[in-house]
Amino acid sequence: MHELSIAQAVVDTATKHAGGRRVKLISLRLGTMRQVVFDSLDFYFGIVARDTLCEGAELEHELVSARLRCPECGREWDPAPQPVASHEAVGSDLALPVFRCADCGVPGEIQAGGELEVESIEVEDAAEATLS
Repeated sequence: MHELSIAQAVVDTATKHAGGRRVKLISLRLGTMRQVVFDSLDFYFGIVARDTLCEGAELEHELVSARLRCPECGREWDPAPQPVASHEAVGSDLALPVFRCADCGVPGEIQAGGELEVESIEVEDAAEATLS
């Protein structure tokens, strides 16, 4: 349910930068490590945008894939769960994300995938505002 607080923060940010004009489009960059459910975010956005400058605005999302980097050896990898060769190897059906370097075992540092950003907003221009 953290999508509700994200939706509220998006509306607050867009409203702050809209200069009193109605918001038509909000573009977001969301990293996979944020684990945002887009349908939930869209649902909550529609609710918290009511009676604000963002009401009726379109919400676009750009998904940013996760990338980790080893601070020791420089190896980079995607921490997403990798297919398991055999279930016996891990003792279950689940493969887990890998956050340690496969070469040296040092914990990786996030390079990408942690984003939660309002990339841009599109607002109506003065001519559109007078026609409304």
